[in-house]
Amino acid sequence: MVCMELAGTPQEIVSARDLGVVACTRCTKAWPLGTQTCARCGHVLVSRDRLSLQRVWAYWLMGLVCYIPANVFPMLETKTLYQIDESTIIGGAVELAQHGNLGIAAIILLASVVIPLGKFWAVAFLAISVKQKDAASKHQRQFLYEIVEYIGRWSMIDIFVVAILSALVQLKTLASINPGPASIFFALSVIFTMLSAQAFDSRMIWDVQAKDGGPERNE
Repeated sequence: MVCMELAGTPQEIVSARDLGVVACTRCTKAWPLGTQTCARCGHVLVSRDRLSLQRVWAYWLMGLVCYIPANVFPMLETKTLYQIDESTIIGGAVELAQHGNLGIAAIILLASVVIPLGKFWAVAFLAISVKQKDAASKHQRQFLYEIVEYIGRWSMIDIFVVAILSALVQLKTLASINPGPASIFFALSVIFTMLSAQAFDSRMIWDVQAKDGGPERNE
């Protein structure tokens, strides 16, 4: 996007399509609109990926389906000499809070519950908002998309904790910690939500103005 400001007028956002160019989504090289393939990397050039929303919803639904057993099944299986304890994500955070580890419990709840649910909501909101006029401006939608892209790298923190504990606490018959079935579903849910966000063609955010027949007033 190109920002243009004229004397005495507010900033106006001009899209690449308005300028008659299309950018390669692989190497970011700009080419004249209508160019079929990128001469730099050979990637097919499309001004808008019209099938991206289908992939977004497919990955989104798969991520949601995997997220349910990720919170129902145990995430950790702790075996000691006399008993076997199984902890779900929320159950483990509650136990940590009861033992005084409020900071760690808050981090686990934030990374394993709040952020995944927030990503589900954000991706669904973006996919719906590009099809109809919404209260949020295109700048707000773009900002939300960038947040979803940024926090994606932190979505696996719960899996990292399980992997570290499983590797460190292995005392044979005395005590051991092993990942539960929820860890597989949680990892799949994170992967699918990341694919869903990456499948979203953010350029469609800027087409709402053209479909509405005029500039947005709530920017």
